Amino acid sequence: MDPKPLHQLSAAAAARALAAGEISAEQVVEACLARIRDTEPQVQAWQHLDEARALAQARARDADRAEGRAIGPLHGVPVGVKDIIDTSDMPTEDGTVLHAGRTPERDANVVAMLRAAGAVILGKTVTTELATYTPGKTRNPHDAARTPGGSSSGSAAAVAAGMVPLAIGTQTNGSVIRPAAFCGVYGFKPSFGLVPRHGILKVSPSLDTVGVFARSLEDIALVVEPLVGHDDRDPATRPRARIPFTATLAEEPPLPPRFGFVKTPVWERAEPTTREAFGELAQALGAQCEEVDLPSTWAEAWDWQRTIMEAEMAFHLDAEWTRGRTQLSVALQQQLERGRAIPALAYQQALARVPRLRAALEEWFARFDALVTPATPGVAPPAETTGDPSFCTLWSLVGAPALSLPLLQGTGGLPLGVQLVGEHGRDARLLRSARWLQRQLLAG
Repeated sequence: MDPKPLHQLSAAAAARALAAGEISAEQVVEACLARIRDTEPQVQAWQHLDEARALAQARARDADRAEGRAIGPLHGVPVGVKDIIDTSDMPTEDGTVLHAGRTPERDANVVAMLRAAGAVILGKTVTTELATYTPGKTRNPHDAARTPGGSSSGSAAAVAAGMVPLAIGTQTNGSVIRPAAFCGVYGFKPSFGLVPRHGILKVSPSLDTVGVFARSLEDIALVVEPLVGHDDRDPATRPRARIPFTATLAEEPPLPPRFGFVKTPVWERAEPTTREAFGELAQALGAQCEEVDLPSTWAEAWDWQRTIMEAEMAFHLDAEWTRGRTQLSVALQQQLERGRAIPALAYQQALARVPRLRAALEEWFARFDALVTPATPGVAPPAETTGDPSFCTLWSLVGAPALSLPLLQGTGGLPLGVQLVGEHGRDARLLRSARWLQRQLLAG
């Protein structure tokens, strides 16, 4: 068994030890709760935490194993869940006073799938206001004066602080990749439509995607594999064969992967240390990496993404606007005002352009296994903001799978994420390419 303290175990290591009976779920959960008691006053990653309920779940998992019942791939592994994802046994308050005390009757589909896989739902992690840009209480574990990112701020910070091995978040623009990069953990946004979203706050259904935070690529494969599925209540999903994430990750690529280094039209926002670090990364990959340029017309994609997101936000958050706009932050009020003013024609035109971008990207993925680009312009900025999501925007718009790998350091030795982007629907292949890249860089 891994000799690390139990709260530091990766999800995969914990799952193996739990399945073998080397440790109990109760021991793992208690170790995580002890870590939370020590670090939560500084990090403030949790919106709702019920220690007794968490331990009761763990004991039930231990009883399942002791009595010979079937156990799932996440048997006994603690998971944090972003507080816009419904849980039947805990409040889901969506980061706003307007939803204070809201207690759903049913689990979101993704929570039900986690439970079916044997996970222990440890608690609800902090989200920004209605999963948008106004920061919550959470602080970056590396520097309390800096943001953990958003909107999945508590999920990223909880994993980074060693409170929990896995956490679930969502991304509409950069809400998984950005906080993962700022907090120095692994973050994964799957292909759009891969993981069902029923029971999750709707912000922009054309873009909203469930994502995960973890301590390793193996952990990501472990948690995502049982979450993929079709749900009639989520029109973005469709029936599909099971995707063998864990098995694919463990395979050697048939050929060394090829990477396209993409600066994108927002490259000027990158900090000097970011530009230098990515130049060195591309050089280290040598012949396996080629710099490629986006067509100049793609610069409009950032405007299209904002049009789609803000128009859909205005529609899906209309009830909050109507009954409580004065209790929303000024920033969110302004965002919703912009969304309400977007003409239907402009919204439909923006939606119509997305398939063309996806088709153009398919040509790139005939040449490259993955695209390499920064996850963020630089390290985490001060806590008054959640940071700039612009390096994530294009990939969220086209629904491509994206990873943030904690492989670089920026200003002050703070984490700097490497973002890998893959072909839509080839998520497991993206993880395999990331494993190859990580080994190459660490070996060098």
